[in-house]
This record gives sequence, C-alpha cells and structure tokens, in this order.
Amino acid sequence: MRKRRFHWYLLLVLLTVGIVIGCSDSDTTESVEEETNDSESDEAGEEDDLFVLGEEPLEISMFGNYDWYTMPGWGDDVATAWIKENKKVDITAIDGGGNAEQKLTTMIAGDELPDFIWTDRGASVERLREGGALVPLDPYLDKYTNLRDWFGEEGINMLRSDDGKLYQFPNWYNSSPFGNAGYVINKGIYEDLGSPPLETTEDLYEYLQLVKENYPNVIPFETGIDGQGINVLYSAFAEGESPANINNVAVQSGDQLTSIFTDENYIESLQYVSKLFRDGLITQDALTQDQDMVIEKVTSGNIAVFASASPTDHARTGHYNLLEEDSDGGYFMIHPIHKKGLDPNEIYPGSYNMMGWNVSVITKGAEDPEKVFAFLDWLTGPEGQASLIFGPEGEYWDGFDEEGFPQFTEKYYEDPEGLAKVEEDTANFQWNGNSNFLDTAKAKFEETLPEEHRNWTTHWQNTITWDTQYDATQYLNISPIPESEEGIIQQRVGEIFEEARAKAVYAQSDEEVEQIMAEAETAARDVGYQQLLEFQTEKWQENLAIMAGE
Repeated sequence: MRKRRFHWYLLLVLLTVGIVIGCSDSDTTESVEEETNDSESDEAGEEDDLFVLGEEPLEISMFGNYDWYTMPGWGDDVATAWIKENKKVDITAIDGGGNAEQKLTTMIAGDELPDFIWTDRGASVERLREGGALVPLDPYLDKYTNLRDWFGEEGINMLRSDDGKLYQFPNWYNSSPFGNAGYVINKGIYEDLGSPPLETTEDLYEYLQLVKENYPNVIPFETGIDGQGINVLYSAFAEGESPANINNVAVQSGDQLTSIFTDENYIESLQYVSKLFRDGLITQDALTQDQDMVIEKVTSGNIAVFASASPTDHARTGHYNLLEEDSDGGYFMIHPIHKKGLDPNEIYPGSYNMMGWNVSVITKGAEDPEKVFAFLDWLTGPEGQASLIFGPEGEYWDGFDEEGFPQFTEKYYEDPEGLAKVEEDTANFQWNGNSNFLDTAKAKFEETLPEEHRNWTTHWQNTITWDTQYDATQYLNISPIPESEEGIIQQRVGEIFEEARAKAVYAQSDEEVEQIMAEAETAARDVGYQQLLEFQTEKWQENLAIMAGE
C-alpha cells in the first residue's frame, strides 16, 4: 500500500506531551499545506466518476481511539456479512490493546496509520491535523452527498478546523431535536393518589408529600446516578435554559458567559432540592448511588417520580414489568415541571447538539481516501443505516417509501428481541450513525401502529421529550484543551462546583445554600474563573458566527 509521508515527529510530540508549539502557522505547516494541496489536487483529478461500492473489492483499515474499544470480526454478524458480500467491503481493525494513546503514538512513529480513525472531537482531531496526518474531506462532499444532505451545511461548518477545512465525519448527528431528559411517573401510584395536577414545582412538592404519607416504602423522587434529576429540576426555574449550563459551569447573560455560582435561578433550584432532601422526599443517596441501585428501584416500580438525563433507559423495562403485575399500571411521562409564573413552553429539562457523539477522520495513510469517504458516506445514508441497524433488506424492512425511509415489515414489531440483537451485534460498527434518518424512520413507523404494538420509549419521545430538549449546539467545543492554562483552571473550577453542589443539596436552610454558593464563587475567582469565562465566551461567540454563516 502506497503511504504518504507527514510530519510524524511534530505529531508525536503533540500527542505525548500536549505542548503548544510557539511559532507561526506559516513556519510549522508550510510543507504540510503544500503536501495537502498537492494531494487534494491529485485526489480530485484521479477519478472524475463516482466510486460505487460493490463494483470492486475495497479493503479498509480502522483504529478506534479508545482504551475500551475492540472491533468485532467484520462479517461475523448478519448485517456486516451482507455488506461484506454485497458491497465487497472488508474492514480490519488495529486493536489498541487497552492503551489506545500509546498504540496511536507507535503507529505515528512508524508512519503506519490506518485508513481512518474513530475518535473524539476537539483536541484528538486537532493534534492529528496540526501534525499533517489528516485528509481534508471537502473535495468529496459534492460527489458523495449523504453527509451534506442529512447533516447540513450549518453542521459541516461547525466541524471545520481553524484552517477552514473539514476533516471530521460526525457520528449520531441530528439537525432535529432529540433526547430523553424529563419526568417519568408511576401510573399506579399516581392514580391511586387521585391523579393530582403535576405542572408546577408547588404541584410536585405536594405530590411527593402525598407519596411519602401513603407509600412509606417508596422513593418519592428518584434522581438517577450523579444526581441527574437535580440538574433536571434546575430547568424548572429558568426559561430558555437547560442543564447544559451546569455542564459548562457558566450561564449566558447577554453576549457573555457568566458565573453559575451567582445565577439566581440555579441557586433557587438548589434551595428547592435542599428542601426536598430535608423533608425526605428525594433519594437520600442521590450523589453516591451506582447504576445498579437505580435500575433495581426503577425496574421494580419502587419509585413515584423519576427524573434524569435519560429516564427512559430503565423506565421502559420497568413499564413492562409493572404491566405484567397490573395491566393498568406502568409508567408514563409528563411535560416538564416549571415554577409558577414561567412559560411552560420555555422549559428544557435536557439538551442535545447536532454534532452527536464522536467522529471519524481519514488519514494520510489511506491509499485512496476518496474510496474510504465513499464508504463512510454510504454507511451514513439510507441503505447503509438501514442495513447496519435493522439488518439486510427483506427481514425487518423491505424497500424504501417515497420519502426514502425503510418500509418496516410486521416482523419489526413482532420480533423485538431479534431486531435488538441485530443492533447490539453492530454497536461497535456504528462509526457514523445518522440519528436524523433513524429517529425519523422509527417515529414515522410507530405512528402507524396500534398503541399495544408501539415502542414505549419512541411514543414518549414523539409526544414529549423531543419537543422539550434544548439545542445546545452553540456551546460545542468551548472547553479548553486540558493541559492549557485555561484547561487547568477549568479542572479546578469543576472541583469547586461539585463540592459546592453537594454541600448545597445537604444544606439545612435556604440561607445556607446562598452562603455555600457565595463561598464557591470566591474560591472559583481565586483560581482564575474569570479567565476561563472569557475563554469560553470567545469560543461561544465564534460558534454563533459560524452557525450564522459569517
């Protein structure tokens, strides 16, 4: 296989030490840019016609840049076996051996990079790009159009690097709202207590008291791991905001990102949570419990209200468990709780971003990067997604409708276990999932089914959760590289935030909550919080400009 040389020494230093090179772009990247421009010209001129999968064999190598990742055998499951036979694509993986960073460094030093790397956005990609190891994808966007058609120009622009070029192929992207954050209610308990209103924070408090009085062995309010339900409750006190602010440890105020420690809405939400704790209305080990503990409570129905970043994950199983005990029981979801006086249509218990999870990048090690892109673009398109997630055509789906979505067969809902196995078997091949396509396809089909055949999660996504998630795409990549000055500040501020949050939850009065947050604000300022906020604001404003096409 022909290999293109690149500045592996510079890249090796960046990956292992994480230093900032103190010289101009023209000094460090001139020869890399010349080589990139030459290769782009070569690639654009080598083949004017489209490369069609299946016309000739295509061998691709990949590397998953995660310690936990091991690719299963390509072709060992029904979906990839079909792709291998019918599209003539064979994929081999370079295993990280439990230490992906070290393996990647070794490959760089030996100039033996795979065709594409599956990795996180941000620092992982930029270090590879700065070392001249990546192929820009722009020359292929107009020839193979699934990414552009489904992801959109705005999303593509958000992924561009500082040199204006696109190097990243996104995974689980979506231009439409998605997400599962919100409130799940135990139907049996709720109806037994008279089905009282559950709209405002006052309604919720009164209902949790009823639960405690009548069901002493039931958890009134379950929060999930890491106190996720506490973050969800923050949304009840702020119009047009979401728990994304908690992740950023910053709150928008005009054109600036400002301190969350002084945010009145966040302080009020912690005072509310603290009162729930003092009154025994919320999980007492909310900040320390593990996932198994949550699963046991939710799936057994030992909770009245469950709020988290994705309560449907376990509530779906719990729903069907409860139905077996009582055909009128189960779980249902409600519209987000809000403080009285706020607009309920401006309450967002969770957030999403159009970029999804991680990315694939094509390296200079690829003999023919256009063919690698053609495969990734096919895989993210309708045929690729339907084949990978639902299996080969003819079993769970049969052809596409006039809008380009798969036409599901009766077996799709009659054999949920078999369908789940197809997706489970291909989980580690889902390098560029298209949530836009898959979510719409599933939702569209579910609407045609009688209620008894509908997927519980999909039903509530369609009726409540997707419409109540906040688009936080504007806040992507505003965090600094960890080893930078701002990155070190961010780590320290994060530690201060977590400690203050825990203290506030267990506080004995509203006044104590205010004092805790004021002390945290001072501590954060002392370690450089303002410098971090200014950095985040600048990155955020850059995002807004890109999204506006400026």
